[in-house]
Amino acid sequence: MNEPTLQFDGLTKGYNIGKPNEVRVLTGASATIDPGEVVALVAPSGAGKSTLLHIIGLLDTPDGGVLNIAGQNMAGQGDRTRTLMRRTTLGFVYQFHHLLPEFTASENIVLPQRAMGTALGDARDRAADLLDRVGLKHRANHRPGQLSGGEQQRVAFCRALANGPRLLLADEPTGNLDPETSDHVFDMLVGLVRDTGLSALIATHNLDLAARMDRTLRLHNGTLISE
Repeated sequence: MNEPTLQFDGLTKGYNIGKPNEVRVLTGASATIDPGEVVALVAPSGAGKSTLLHIIGLLDTPDGGVLNIAGQNMAGQGDRTRTLMRRTTLGFVYQFHHLLPEFTASENIVLPQRAMGTALGDARDRAADLLDRVGLKHRANHRPGQLSGGEQQRVAFCRALANGPRLLLADEPTGNLDPETSDHVFDMLVGLVRDTGLSALIATHNLDLAARMDRTLRLHNGTLISE
């Protein structure tokens, strides 16, 4: 049986620790995500959703608890190991695409591959394949400013998958789009995730989108409830 892609137990996080105005954001969050699962993360604004994603994405550290990514215990790991894990095992998609405006769609997908040492020709082939999967092969040489919002976000999905991660983390990936475009782009994202066989944890306020995933994790009072 395959090991979980993501497993964490008892994650805690607070700010201004030990002070009278201490805020406890996570009070013991635990969950497991298996290979191929697409899981929704639902929480009201300010409940700690982004904090949890930042911890899982190794952009922040918890005060306590256990975090395993692709079978590797991340507790006490140094910056080099954490950076390598972010580059090779994790993919990130945000509400805003954050594409580099001076580069084409293809080049935005090539760049993270080149950072990992992928040969230029292979990186370009990978970019072309990913763009083709999301229906944007004909837009490969267009810069972000020449693309619609939905097209920009699809390019961002491709960039997140460029280095073949095992886990995709997405924070409101369609929150900046109109409802019709959001539905279309979301379906494309989930299809791309399933085609590539990775796992995904997708934070969203949209309960209709959450219902279309395999299951939902609801963040409440610093812990997670599986629905």
